[in-house]
Amino acid sequence: MSENLAMMSATELVAQYRKKALSPVDVTRAVLDRIQKFNETLNAFCFIDEEFALASAKGSEDRWQKSRPIGLVDGVPTTIKDTYLVKGWPTRRGSLTSPPDGPWEEDAAATARLREHGAVFLGKTTTPEFAWKAVTDSPLTGITRNPWNVQRTSGGSSGGACVAAATGMGALHLGGDGAGSIRIPAAFCGVYGFKANYGRVPVYPQLAPGTLTHLGPITRTVADAALMLEVIAEPDTRDWLALPYQHKDYRIDLEKGIRNLRIGFSKDFGYVEVDPEIADLVETAAKVFENLGAVVEETDPGFDNPRHAFDVYYYSLFSFMLETMSDEERDLLDPGLVEIADEGNKFNVHDLMNAEMTRASIAHQMDRFHQTYDLLISPQVPLAAFEVGVECPKNSGMTRWLDWTPFTYPFNFTGQPAASVPCGFNKEGLPIAIQIVGPRFSEPLVFRASRAYESLHTFKLPTLVS
Repeated sequence: MSENLAMMSATELVAQYRKKALSPVDVTRAVLDRIQKFNETLNAFCFIDEEFALASAKGSEDRWQKSRPIGLVDGVPTTIKDTYLVKGWPTRRGSLTSPPDGPWEEDAAATARLREHGAVFLGKTTTPEFAWKAVTDSPLTGITRNPWNVQRTSGGSSGGACVAAATGMGALHLGGDGAGSIRIPAAFCGVYGFKANYGRVPVYPQLAPGTLTHLGPITRTVADAALMLEVIAEPDTRDWLALPYQHKDYRIDLEKGIRNLRIGFSKDFGYVEVDPEIADLVETAAKVFENLGAVVEETDPGFDNPRHAFDVYYYSLFSFMLETMSDEERDLLDPGLVEIADEGNKFNVHDLMNAEMTRASIAHQMDRFHQTYDLLISPQVPLAAFEVGVECPKNSGMTRWLDWTPFTYPFNFTGQPAASVPCGFNKEGLPIAIQIVGPRFSEPLVFRASRAYESLHTFKLPTLVS
């Protein structure tokens, strides 16, 4: 029974709370039991506060007994990625350079919204140092492992959140995506990850300057992600780049289906080398959308590989972040982070302006693409989860994580909503995912398509033995 409670969706939990059929305290205890059993092996959490979680659950239980919940996710066990502030908890961002003693006096924007809606905070999930790479290990917290095979990476940078989602260590998980950091680990761990349109979820404080980082939900179901986005998309005046607030229940049209939508399907964007087994699984998934009534055509989005431009933009951000650190602090950092920051130091203002022009060109190309196609479908990652403790697969010839994530970062440039949707398993039993990309500001459409696929192919979760 305890395991069943821990694996229930947020949507199911709220429905049961409303009927007074379940207690948030019992659910929270079940989830904490899962954390106690499995976190030592998987390392999904860098901070756990059982006392606070149970006290929060008791407060929620009292409110539900009086039929007076304070929000949409009252009593739902929730985690926060350790790049985002939680009042009273340390936020160290995976770094030995971050002091452990605070003071920690405010919530991040999304954290504040979840708290206002009654979420039960369990703890902070692991991230690579300052969320710089797409695998989750750091000098501070060590290696986070994949629940499908502990010798494989969870992906990153929201690796801890995706592991927690896959294993019943919370129902809702806040992640961030600056170049794929929600979608990549969601693909590797077999859960649903949603990158909202840039500005939809207010960001405060900004981890780095610029307009690459999108916040979004990581969940076990599409409906839960839609529910969570409704909460975290509420306004916060501390983010001057946030979109004008539009109150929206993203669950309303989830079951509307995708009949007659036009979908462009790209195997490789015209320049990506994809593992043949993954290519076959993704092509099979694309046919599901056809069976659901959509018109699916094989086509590429039409832009050239923007890797160099993204390197200029991304590496320069980390160069800026590290420029005030002392030599002693830099010695504590992940060596790979120091390397990309040093690369960023080599770029000048002309390089940055050229990168900005490339970014604009891709955005314009995608605007043209969506005049013909409602959605774009592609592989999410061109390979399956590889061995832990390394940035790139061994003997692959790759040197940086951006070498193996070509399907993600273009849509951080464009700011479009995108989702990672589990679509099967390779011969090793490792999860594979498709990516669904919508036009700007089209989160409901991406959710609809995701749910249409999920309705025929329920997402399978790993079986853990304590």
